[in-house]
Amino acid sequence: MATTNKANLKITLVKSTIGALADQKATIAALGLHKTNSSVIKPDNDCVRGMIFKVKHLVKVEEA
Repeated sequence: MATTNKANLKITLVKSTIGALADQKATIAALGLHKTNSSVIKPDNDCVRGMIFKVKHLVKVEEA
């Protein structure tokens, strides 16, 4: 059983999605990111971590 962390993650889009694969663009949109340097706060759970892993080369992640 995975440990549940009550912390949140601040996810920032640091690289453009131009040239990215279609599923990576969809993942960025599903995270709620639109423009470069835009940020969102998401809960730290396995679902969000999986999305971050898929686009880890486009985003910067910090604990919030």
